[in-house]
Amino acid sequence: MTKQQKIAWITGASSGLGAATALRLVKEGWVIAATARSADKIEVLIHHVEIFGGGGRIVNYPGDVTDAGQMQEIVARIEAELGPIDLALLNAGTYLPDTVETFAAAHLQTQYETNVIGTAHCLEPVLKLFRARNKGHIAIVSSVAGYRGLPRSLSYGSSKAALINLAEALAIELRGSKIKVQVVCPGFIKTPLTDKNDFYMPMLMDVDKAAEELVRGLNGGFFEISFPWIFSLLTKLVDLLPDRLYIWTIGKIKEKQWSMKNEQDRGSDSDSASADQSGDGPAKAA
Repeated sequence: MTKQQKIAWITGASSGLGAATALRLVKEGWVIAATARSADKIEVLIHHVEIFGGGGRIVNYPGDVTDAGQMQEIVARIEAELGPIDLALLNAGTYLPDTVETFAAAHLQTQYETNVIGTAHCLEPVLKLFRARNKGHIAIVSSVAGYRGLPRSLSYGSSKAALINLAEALAIELRGSKIKVQVVCPGFIKTPLTDKNDFYMPMLMDVDKAAEELVRGLNGGFFEISFPWIFSLLTKLVDLLPDRLYIWTIGKIKEKQWSMKNEQDRGSDSDSASADQSGDGPAKAA
């Protein structure tokens, strides 16, 4: 490793935005300390870099962000084995959609333990190191779902709102220091998390393009990194609505999406029935 190479610790690095960002930074010569529960998936990324090359490399530091002691140990190992961490991209998170019909306290707790408490477990050790040397870069991955309440997002959205608030408070507390704080608020990105959605996702973004935008934002000077920018702008404009008008507007959008989903389901059922009647469908037992 040369002196010029910077070190980034990325959590949630095994897939989705974390993995794509890791590969993007490797192209720019970064050394990536990759953390995720799926150590085998990180090994796939390492082999990808070995085959296709890049100016940097990926080192596997598997772990679960809900384990505070494990995160303390991983940060200490990275600093001892690779060198001082320059960037902490706290990206690990989970998404479990919920509604008033499916809401449960345990459901919310699961998401908060990963999205909020897990982020705090990672933040604590790097913040101590960064403050000790008055240098570092912290980027917390939230979501546009954290701006205001959204349907099917009772637990997830509120956990992401907590992260936005946390990042803002950090930026205020660290104002005047040489520690850079940013919050990342993506829109819909094509990842394993969004693949479980059964509703229309406007301006769904390719994960590699999203990683490109994220890295561009990390190199920039804005506190918030949000993409795709048109979707983010529209979302922020809607968020400016007074409470009553906002709730009515989002409620109507929810009704429209539900109507579109029902029409699609009926269309699928109709296509299946036609196929069965034409003899093109699967054979049925008499």
